[in-house]
Amino acid sequence: AAEIPWFAPELRVALLPDWETLPYDQFSPHQDLVSERLATLYRVSRGDCDVLVVAATTALSRLAPPSYLAAFTFFLTQGETLDVDALRAQLALAGYSHVTQVVSPGEFSVRGGLIDLFPMGSALPYRIDLFDNDVETIKTFDVDTQRTLYPVPNVRLLPAREFPLDDAGRTRFRSRFREVFEGDPSRSSLYKDISAGVVPAGIEYYLPLFFEHTATLADYLPPATVVALHGDVRGAIGHFWQDTEARYRLLRGDKARPLLP
Repeated sequence: AAEIPWFAPELRVALLPDWETLPYDQFSPHQDLVSERLATLYRVSRGDCDVLVVAATTALSRLAPPSYLAAFTFFLTQGETLDVDALRAQLALAGYSHVTQVVSPGEFSVRGGLIDLFPMGSALPYRIDLFDNDVETIKTFDVDTQRTLYPVPNVRLLPAREFPLDDAGRTRFRSRFREVFEGDPSRSSLYKDISAGVVPAGIEYYLPLFFEHTATLADYLPPATVVALHGDVRGAIGHFWQDTEARYRLLRGDKARPLLP
């Protein structure tokens, strides 16, 4: 991804990073990785990318359907009228966390007529200055000094996670959980956490329970995409699949945290 622009600077290159966790790990990928993944998938789905670089093992994992990104992505523009309560509700729906000071992607803060916001897929957070209910200015700011840097005309807001945690998403998770796993779901900490709106670590490996249908990377690619394989792709896939099956056999005995095969 770093080398291609040197040879062909006119190409728009994107990288789809891996979660960098092992299958069925009980901790979640770093928020910066999730942020870059969502930004890349959004770019690819809109045709804003000429070359997509992705590891074979990363390409194997099921993804949220493209309709999820479309439904939970919205924009803020300088000069528009903004309902702060509606924005707060929309950000919560998209999975953003309300904090006192914004330092990481997926966070926002409301202080009177100032809204600090760190969108997923963004390199810097934004400070939105309101005049009454109108967006007067939008500026980037430094998370360390909290000082504004430069103005921008608009902000794109991607969802904070790769799965929905709104009422509909949690209801679908509980319903699918009861369908897929036997026994009393109330004995599972995963089930209880999602019911309470809490995001348990490692929930990414239960992604299929949040959707009627998941997607593959191919669902995001435009028609007539050329796929170039580099290195021993078949071998990498074979090793990854063996490791995944071995971890499934090792960890599937935990009744409180049943695994999806």
